[in-house]
Amino acid sequence: METNLTAVPVVPLRGPVLFPGMTLHFEVGRKKTERAVRKAAENGSDVLFVAQRDVSVENPSIDDLYPVGVLGKVCQVLRIPDSNGVVRVVAEGRKRAKIVEITGTSPYLSASAALVDDLLTVPEGVGDPVVFTDAALASLKKMFYRYCEEAQNIPPDVREKAFALEDPSVLCDLIAANIMFPVSEKEEILAEPDVFLRAAHMCVLLMRATNAAAIENELEYKVQKQMDANQREYYLREEIKAINEELGDTDDDTEELAEKISASHWQDEIKEKLEKELDRYKRVAPSSPDASVIRSYIEKCLEIPVGIYTKERKSLRAAERVLEKDHYGLKEVKKRITEMIAALIVSPDIKGQIICLAGPPGVGKTSIARSVAAATGRNYARISLGGVRDEAEIRGHRRTYIGAMPGRIVDALINAKSQNPLILLDEVDKLGSDIKGDPASALLEVLDAEQNVAFRDHYIDFPLDLSKVLFITTANDKYAIPEALRDRMEIIDIPGYTFEEKVHIAKRHLIPKQMKEHGLTKDNLAITDKALKLIIDGYTREAGVRILERKIAAVCRRETVRLAEGNGEKLTVNDTELHEILGTAKYRRDDEKREDAVGLVNGLAWTAAGGEMLEVEVAVLEGTGKTELTGSLGDVMKESAKAAISFIRSRAEAYGIDTEFYKNKDIHIHFPEGAVPKDGPSAGITVTTALVSALSGKKVRSDVAMTGEITLRGRVLPIGGLREKSMAAYREGIKTVFIPHANEPDLEEVDDAVKNKVSFVPVRSADEVLRSVLV
Repeated sequence: METNLTAVPVVPLRGPVLFPGMTLHFEVGRKKTERAVRKAAENGSDVLFVAQRDVSVENPSIDDLYPVGVLGKVCQVLRIPDSNGVVRVVAEGRKRAKIVEITGTSPYLSASAALVDDLLTVPEGVGDPVVFTDAALASLKKMFYRYCEEAQNIPPDVREKAFALEDPSVLCDLIAANIMFPVSEKEEILAEPDVFLRAAHMCVLLMRATNAAAIENELEYKVQKQMDANQREYYLREEIKAINEELGDTDDDTEELAEKISASHWQDEIKEKLEKELDRYKRVAPSSPDASVIRSYIEKCLEIPVGIYTKERKSLRAAERVLEKDHYGLKEVKKRITEMIAALIVSPDIKGQIICLAGPPGVGKTSIARSVAAATGRNYARISLGGVRDEAEIRGHRRTYIGAMPGRIVDALINAKSQNPLILLDEVDKLGSDIKGDPASALLEVLDAEQNVAFRDHYIDFPLDLSKVLFITTANDKYAIPEALRDRMEIIDIPGYTFEEKVHIAKRHLIPKQMKEHGLTKDNLAITDKALKLIIDGYTREAGVRILERKIAAVCRRETVRLAEGNGEKLTVNDTELHEILGTAKYRRDDEKREDAVGLVNGLAWTAAGGEMLEVEVAVLEGTGKTELTGSLGDVMKESAKAAISFIRSRAEAYGIDTEFYKNKDIHIHFPEGAVPKDGPSAGITVTTALVSALSGKKVRSDVAMTGEITLRGRVLPIGGLREKSMAAYREGIKTVFIPHANEPDLEEVDDAVKNKVSFVPVRSADEVLRSVLV
């Protein structure tokens, strides 16, 4: 190698590689390169053609060029019309040359170069170089022949020229120039001076290219074969289509269904099943009843939002703001809901997050679930379970039945349009059962985090993943929920609202909502605080705010009537006008009319609608020792009354009662509101107090209430529902409530507003109660 060229114009090639003895056609767009080729064409001087490593570089340096190029001549330069200055160049390679250094960059790139001569290194043991050259030439021709047989893309004149050559160096260059090898591999051939090594490397490249061509041919054959089969099927289907058109049976939407199946996110085995159903649909006559059944099944399966997930919100503060905006009070409930949302944010794959909101009607259970959906960014769907008696309502009907359809769970997913919605199972405590099955048992799989990964609806008939669904249930009476189902849920009790909370809720939510629904503004209607409090106290008596909202709606309707009549003056509703709008108040503050009385005691009861105050009346008459119990009482309550009588008999002398009362007195125990069924042991201490008062003639304080189970020895045993019962006492204006001593820890759950107004006295025995309440 000898440095014998200086200031040679350099033409960087973007893509092609020029080899010695070969002609290359290429286009030039860069001005520097155009100046170089034009000068070389004018002067007939040599040009160094070098391949560029990165074709995106506009002004390449020596590092951007391959080190070895080809010295050659520019044969022709043509301007291409309407090509923004691009020229076409025809060049002919002459000799390998290596760049030594860049000598200039203006007006074009130039460099000093050294010519590279061919070398022939004969391995040891090969005496005659001619034999070695012939062997290399024969190997090259053999490999090139195999490639030509597989690829079929080499022009015949190139083949003839290649097989006629007797120089392995020229043959290598010819093959490399005519096969689409990568630029880097072509450069390896160009840069190798040793003819033997060049021929060996070319044989390797040819073998690799031959194998690739063989694989391509095999794939092409399979594709062509499949295309032929598809073409045959296409022709047959077109014939069937034409026949159906002649018969008047046409259905052109099977292709659309096939595309939907292919584009769905179902697993491959389920797609295969749907495709089989589609094939059945194609073979069935459109007028056949089976056609609509199969089609409905396919469409319903495709409507299920498999693989579609909404993006969940990851901000706990935003979730807290949504809950605070939509609901007033309910601190403990909001705290637990916030904890659940935080767990979902930190660990999206957490299992077992199934919540049951239990509480009386109208306290906002359904709206809390809707707020949780908004706070977490999930779609919302509601399933009403009240009165559902058929298991198929949950699991769906089997397709063998006429009119079969999927269950409510699948319908909820379809309506929610995502696979990770929040589904509210409303009134889960009101599920029924009959000969058609037990829907509560069907819900066991749905609400079990370990099983609902593969929930199977009878209609869909393949596994459906419900593990990403957030289930929330609601109930008025949590004890009415079957134990196995209740065990799968975490119960969050929602108590009734206090008077102050109802005032705030009405101001912040109910009044604005009803005014908006009735098309009213603050310029049309105003409700004074005194009137609002009178509505709450005098026209409603509930744990929630549902009736309160209806009363506010009635006030709004009165204003809409005035506006419709043309009276545009603003209506300010005060306490004196409520009688005209809502009629006479149904309730009065009982503490205003309540007086101490003999044989009349205030008890406390728990109901599904919240706590209630329950009066117990006892009348003692001359008689023969009969005991009468009235008020639609259950067996447990009757037994509790009998236990109270036995206890009083054992302590009659201590209480100043005639010890023979059970022989010469008739006792009548009555619980008012006789049409309402009543049961449970918690009225035991109330009955005992009323009996002692009636038999002794002593009055009972009217500002106290009590609850607790009584035993034959006068012990007061714990009861349930203390929070609801305390709310009832607070609502009725009771000042003191006697509770079992064992229920004292439950006072932590009682609202602070209640504890501020009501004094709770824990007791262990009936003696403690009687000493305090008898006047």
